[in-house]
Amino acid sequence: MKTRVVHQTCLVLIACLITFGLSGISYAQKNGHPPWVWSVAYSPDGGTLASGSTDETIRLWDISTGEVLATLSGHTDEVYSVAYSPNGRTLASGSRDNTVRLWDVATGEILATLSGHTAEVYGVAYSPDGGTLASGDLDGTIHLWDVATSGLLATFRGHTAGVCGVAYSPDGGTLASGSTDETIRLWDISTGEVLATLSGHTDEVYSVAYSPNGRTLASGGGDNKVRLWDVSTGNLLATLTGHADEDPDSDGVWSVAYSPDGRTLASGGSDDKVRLWDVATGRLLAMLSGHTKAVTSVAYAPAGGTLASGGYDNNGVRFWDIASYTGGEPTAVAETSWGLIKSLLSVP
Repeated sequence: MKTRVVHQTCLVLIACLITFGLSGISYAQKNGHPPWVWSVAYSPDGGTLASGSTDETIRLWDISTGEVLATLSGHTDEVYSVAYSPNGRTLASGSRDNTVRLWDVATGEILATLSGHTAEVYGVAYSPDGGTLASGDLDGTIHLWDVATSGLLATFRGHTAGVCGVAYSPDGGTLASGSTDETIRLWDISTGEVLATLSGHTDEVYSVAYSPNGRTLASGGGDNKVRLWDVSTGNLLATLTGHADEDPDSDGVWSVAYSPDGRTLASGGSDDKVRLWDVATGRLLAMLSGHTKAVTSVAYAPAGGTLASGGYDNNGVRFWDIASYTGGEPTAVAETSWGLIKSLLSVP
């Protein structure tokens, strides 16, 4: 992974709702983690957002009130990834401390600490049925865990460098992994065999995401590109460009996420922007400006009307009202045009 400097600025918990008049998209900003947010994930019911941070904690946010419901402490280093179980009762987290932890969402207690990785854990993902958890580390190893027993079910090896992101196919039969070896691998869950190796990125692959119908895979990489792949053939369908192509110091596209209906793809990059893409045409629909440093994670609400993003800019978590976007040419909104209209978080 590329080296980054951590700014140890303490934040006061504040919440504000800001409207972007030029773009027609509003966002709410939540500060609470000192200093950076690595990962965000919505609960299946859309009522709570989990965020993992460099401060070694996970925070659970109440979407309707903006309040912190719980701060989960237990990791001894940065929390790189978070994922809710399909039933929403358990949260998994991967950390720089080389462990995966399972948390009881209702009580905030640690249910299990999964030890076995020999390097920091950058990606975690639940199987669609919730019975298995996949985790990938920077040694290039993927572990599959039995959630009920916390036992290790299988270990997948094949990447020649670290694994940054993992994602289950909607049917649960395949696992996708993105790696610093610049490839994506599709694994047969039942056999552990590599079904396909997708090559095309010219730098590290940070994030992978399946479309809701399972036919397409999206990936984001250090080459500043978003790529769409045909899962059945392994062919590259499209390359989406726009993230900081002109910036030689950019680290690339850190996160990709499909909308629940599969029509739109969100990407977050180290150019401080969130971009929304039309999946069918590859057209850039909107560029969301507000973060002042790299956007590390993006996640759609289950209902699809809101998008959450986390970043390096000491501005915590931002919630974007995607439902308010009415189309038109993407417009970058200058910070001077922001209008503070509310002091409490309010997301439709």
